[in-house]
Amino acid sequence: MKNSLLNKIENKTAVVGVIGLGYVGLPLAVEKAKAGYNVIGFDIQEEKVNMVNEGKNYIGDIVDKDLADIVKKGMLKATSDFSFIKDVDCVAICVPTPLDKYHQPDVSYVVNSTKDISKYMHRGMLIVLESTTYPGTTDEIVKPILEESGLKCGEDFYLAFSPERVDPGNKLYNTKNTPKVVGGITKNCTEVAAALYRNVLEGEVFEVSSPAVAEMEKILENTFRNINIALANEMAVLCNRMGINVWEVIEAAKSKPYGFMAFYPGPGIGGHCIPIDPFYLTWKAREYDYHTRLIEIAGEINNYMPEFVVERAMRILNKRKIALNGAKVLIVGVAYKQDIDDVRESPALKVIENFEKEGAIISYCDPYIPNFKYKGKEYRSAELNRDTLMEADIVVITTMHTCYDYDFIQAHSGIIFDTKNAMKNVKDRSNIELL
Repeated sequence: MKNSLLNKIENKTAVVGVIGLGYVGLPLAVEKAKAGYNVIGFDIQEEKVNMVNEGKNYIGDIVDKDLADIVKKGMLKATSDFSFIKDVDCVAICVPTPLDKYHQPDVSYVVNSTKDISKYMHRGMLIVLESTTYPGTTDEIVKPILEESGLKCGEDFYLAFSPERVDPGNKLYNTKNTPKVVGGITKNCTEVAAALYRNVLEGEVFEVSSPAVAEMEKILENTFRNINIALANEMAVLCNRMGINVWEVIEAAKSKPYGFMAFYPGPGIGGHCIPIDPFYLTWKAREYDYHTRLIEIAGEINNYMPEFVVERAMRILNKRKIALNGAKVLIVGVAYKQDIDDVRESPALKVIENFEKEGAIISYCDPYIPNFKYKGKEYRSAELNRDTLMEADIVVITTMHTCYDYDFIQAHSGIIFDTKNAMKNVKDRSNIELL
């Protein structure tokens, strides 16, 4: 059975499924189709299904023409009908794994997708979970649900975990050339899953001994970043009190060719990984009677930054005898990182919320985010022009988009609070305050 599936993978007669057509799933589906596989994409959102079938792209990291071409050639089709699972040989689960209001992992999307597979799966299938989650999910949750089909893992079907490594907006690394980690329930599971990825991707495929190792590896990646960003943020708070430019400190530290990796402060952390993933581990650690102190302290520091931004802005305005209550605040950039159209977990949203709690009048500019809804309130982007800048009592830069003309912003603003050091190359710094 294994050799039969490996042959299908090698000669690209295997039909490949991808469940979840978002920032992870759609790029993966496109790469698999470009590699020569017939791909079926599954999603519960009819709007996404219809757009894919029309060849219309909605993910920034995908080339529009690539999607249109593979759909036109019949290499990729999308559906909300999970009965088509019966037609696939390999399927990847790429669904959200958010936190609930108690900061506990919500694996309901994984559970529901796995149940859908279990209803229609057949012998000789490969199932790979890509959704970021806590160690043990593949073995303790996904495997038992799949085995409810009457098939046995490692004998009748193959199961592995391979964490997604998607960095929206990264011009150098994408789905195709980023190294991949794969850990299967059995050696055969790992071998089959690795064979598929090697046939699709250019990046190295790194095999590990179990799904739990692969799951923990992903958590380590993002916890490492979370903790180091927290250190940079704490340094920023301390440097501000000491009258030291933290950005100059970091640039000086970067001169050391070993033993230092630069991380930068900001108004908080955003996106679908760094603010969320460490809490999967924190939650799981309780099962082993362990308290992840460093991770939780890092979370506290990073979560404080939107509040710190508002506190600093209040002090900046006070120097000019302007009360924050009633002040006009222009937020420049609400995406969670530069040059993307994603506001998930964006710290700018919490900055806006905190400003409004203090009575500030908020407007924002972001060419990537024409409008958004946050906690029931709708916001619409203003045009970043001379009048918009001059009307603001303070301009707060929270996302460092490269399309902005920072000299123009400086020239037409009263006072600027730059939380990202976006204006580092602006010569006239008379009205610029740094985080």
